[in-house]
Amino acid sequence: MLKRSLTIAGHQTSIALEPEFWNGLEALAARRGLRLTALIEQIDAARQTPNLSSALRVAVLRDVQDQLEP
Repeated sequence: MLKRSLTIAGHQTSIALEPEFWNGLEALAARRGLRLTALIEQIDAARQTPNLSSALRVAVLRDVQDQLEP
């Protein structure tokens, strides 16, 4: 697990994810032309679950699934 401290929506938070998920988030942010924190803020605002780490993992999974669709 790799823990990062970020400021999201004006408050400091720490997020622990596997390095592969951080890589996936960084790639997703780059494709969308966003800073990593801006992408995380978007995911945080739209999430349906109480756990931000889970929402981030799901966002990476959905992105990979979208790339695999013909």
